[in-house]
Amino acid sequence: MAAGAPSGEFSLKITSNIFTPGPANSVLVQANYEGTATGFGTLLLTCTYAGFKGGTHSWCGAAHLDNGDVITYLGQGTHEGSGRQKWRTQGISSTSDGRTLTVEGEIDLAARTWSGKFSERS
Repeated sequence: MAAGAPSGEFSLKITSNIFTPGPANSVLVQANYEGTATGFGTLLLTCTYAGFKGGTHSWCGAAHLDNGDVITYLGQGTHEGSGRQKWRTQGISSTSDGRTLTVEGEIDLAARTWSGKFSERS
């Protein structure tokens, strides 16, 4: 993943989880988040996780900018255990305004938060 200079940070809070049956007797988790990100205002998103000790995830959502505009985004990535009740995450997100972002962060399951940094991909 070639990334440019860091563009900003995000800080999200889990507002709810939904557990559903997945393939091969697995369990999928859909987590709803809300929070903020540098240059994106208020974020609302849903992320679906496959794998509890590590695996893949995908997300979609909307950024409600301070000027009233809305940017939607889609992404996918991987997560892996990085300590007690923590996951390290990385992925790629594409926005409706044409940008591609690399995203790296950490989910703290006990605190129900996801925070990290993103940069525009070159």
